[in-house]
Amino acid sequence: MISIQQMQYILALSEEKQFGKASERCFVTQPTLSMQLKKAEETLGYLIFDRSRNPLELTMFGEELLPIIREVLNENERISQLVRKASGTMKEHLRIAVIPTISGYLIPELFSTWQKELSEIRITIEEFKTEDAIEALENKKIDLAILAGPVNNAKLRSSFLFEEEIKAYVPSEKSAEVSAKKLGEYHPWLLTKGNCLRTQMIHFCDLSQQEGDEWNYQGGNIALLQRMVDLYGGYTLVPANYHKTTEKGYKTIRSETGEIPARSVIALTPNRTAKWKYAEQIIRSIQLEYAAKRDSNDFKILSWQ
Repeated sequence: MISIQQMQYILALSEEKQFGKASERCFVTQPTLSMQLKKAEETLGYLIFDRSRNPLELTMFGEELLPIIREVLNENERISQLVRKASGTMKEHLRIAVIPTISGYLIPELFSTWQKELSEIRITIEEFKTEDAIEALENKKIDLAILAGPVNNAKLRSSFLFEEEIKAYVPSEKSAEVSAKKLGEYHPWLLTKGNCLRTQMIHFCDLSQQEGDEWNYQGGNIALLQRMVDLYGGYTLVPANYHKTTEKGYKTIRSETGEIPARSVIALTPNRTAKWKYAEQIIRSIQLEYAAKRDSNDFKILSWQ
């Protein structure tokens, strides 16, 4: 059977898709990595990569092999962690992904709580786009993802956190509410492609992507888009928890049928995870902070896709 080291080389090569980059990542020379891959293929009796493709692609056999390799390497890491934990040389590591339109308010508000309640473990938090977070969970690169749902994936466990209204930042409107039809009179400032709030904005407000607009700008963060609204007019969408303020610039949006756009915020974890007790503490803390804050029964929960 192939070795753990060979499995690590195969995994790195499947992700980097180039021998040079994979060898650098594994801290070995390119000939060494190539030789070990050849030995692994000889042991298994099948080619793992199609070397005629650039970048490299997995063969059909390789596609079936890779999930098994990930599982074996994950279990091997768990054994190593158990040994280090028993010897007192390691803290459990919880890796969390949060989409940017949630992290902007959730992390500052709850980080100190997590530090106190989970002081016995090490926590890493990174911003991910939704699709990247789901892929990272499936590949066991992270342990918990906080994002806008719903997500139907048999490999992942979904936990409801809270519902959140999506407001319009449009200071030029004087009333507390603005109709979706009225917003059509203003220029929309959109997040860049891949942000779920952008997709929700396009669907609910029935927008085109306005690629031909000569003064269009697509931003990477909400604060910048709000600044563009302040300077050049128009509007952008802001999650209700993102900017807790009574300023008149933030308006409730209503459709012609009286619906208010909102999103469902969820937590995703692998179905099988040894870190569930830590993930559950994170989930419970978020639910306690936000779950009871729904302000309307007219919410229309928008899909992120």
